[in-house]
Amino acid sequence: MFNDIGPLELVTLIVLAVLVFGPDKLPKVIQDVSRTIRKIREFSESAKQDIRQELGPEFKDFEFEDLNPKTFIRKQLENDDLGLKEIRNGFDLKKEMAEVTDAVHGRDTDSSAAGSAGSAGGRVDMTKKPESPGRDERPPFDADAT
Repeated sequence: MFNDIGPLELVTLIVLAVLVFGPDKLPKVIQDVSRTIRKIREFSESAKQDIRQELGPEFKDFEFEDLNPKTFIRKQLENDDLGLKEIRNGFDLKKEMAEVTDAVHGRDTDSSAAGSAGSAGGRVDMTKKPESPGRDERPPFDADAT
C-alpha cells in the first residue's frame, strides 16, 4: 500500500502526526485509523464473497483484479489464443516502410521489382496520358456510379 514512501517521508509524516494530534492523543488516533482500515477490508472481502456466490460455479476462477483493463489485456496477451505473437513476428514495419518509400521515390527494390515485373521497371509514367477508348467503343456503364 505504501511501497513508494521513503524513510525521510515516513519520518516527516510521523513528526507531522505528533504535531497535529499531540503525543497523548496519537495512540488513540492510530488505533482508530487501523480499526477503520480493518473494517473496510473486511467489508470489501465480504462483498467479494457475496458476488462470487451470486455468480455461481462457472465463475469460480474470476478475480476482481481482472477488471482492471491493464491486467485483463496482459492476461489475454499471455494466453495468446489469437496467435498475436506470430502476427507480430511476421510483420516487419521497417521493411514495409522502406518498400513504400522506395515505391514512392521510384526506386526498385527486390520485392517491388519481382512484384511489378510486368510494368516498366516498377515506375509509372505520369506524363503520359491514359489511353482513351476508340470512337466506336463506349466506356463500360457502371450503374452504382450514377
